[in-house]
Amino acid sequence: MMDNLSLLVQAPVLNIQLLLDGLFVGAIFALAAYGLALVWGVMNVKNLAQGDFVIMGGYIAWLLSTWGIHPILGLPVAIVVMFGFGWVVYITIISRVIGKDLFTSLLATFGLALVISQLLNLAFGPEVQVAESGFEINSLFGGMVTVANIKFISLILAGLLATMVITFMKFSRMGQAIRATAQDPRAAKVMGIDTERIYAFTFALNAAICGAAGALISMIWVIQPFFGIAHSIRSFVIVTAAGLGNLPGVIIAGLSLGVAELYSGFVFGAELQQFTVVGLLVAILVGRQILQSRHRQAVQ
Repeated sequence: MMDNLSLLVQAPVLNIQLLLDGLFVGAIFALAAYGLALVWGVMNVKNLAQGDFVIMGGYIAWLLSTWGIHPILGLPVAIVVMFGFGWVVYITIISRVIGKDLFTSLLATFGLALVISQLLNLAFGPEVQVAESGFEINSLFGGMVTVANIKFISLILAGLLATMVITFMKFSRMGQAIRATAQDPRAAKVMGIDTERIYAFTFALNAAICGAAGALISMIWVIQPFFGIAHSIRSFVIVTAAGLGNLPGVIIAGLSLGVAELYSGFVFGAELQQFTVVGLLVAILVGRQILQSRHRQAVQ
């Protein structure tokens, strides 16, 4: 560990590499986390299969690339397929746990995550896969820093998709109905809003967002059937740190998590990279609990 730290000091240009890679992947983490925040805020469902939806989207783009279709063209396919998949999952599973206790929704979505990961493993095998984009890789600082063009493109696409979702939520009738349902489901139903349809659409939209994030992940990072739990934890860390409905916070937390994870992987080793994510989640939960306890004491 000390050797790696000294290397960062002796070769500051390595910090640029880690920072850039962290920001590129962190933007996609933020995109997936926004979908989790959407479902959590509207339906009060904590979706432990969030990361497995991301991996599914990645495999859709990767599979199309093996058929000669560029993975960027696989992005809209992943969105459409995952939207339909999310709607089916809502009808068959999620609709039965809405309004139930927290444990029920966690257990149901955890079971769904296990099923998805095992099916992906049976279909594609346990090997790590990458959807090759074929784009050039740029070298900076005498080749010490490399930035693939696909990473810039993925960053732009992630920002564009986030903007489209935000615009849809603010200005479309469906988006307004979703926000009204999130604020008060009973009042929304009294006003003539079909809350059951809103819930189904919201969950399907979340799955589509995850599909897009997974397609981007497959081009700039790696996918594997059992990597879903790691992406789920990342999304929970980001949403917990940012808070529900705090989009700027989600973006900042996503970018920060991406950078922190890349740095921890370099300093502590790849085997402890995921430990950083879990550690951050625990630290955030403990910190929030301490702040809540102090607030209650101050009120009393």
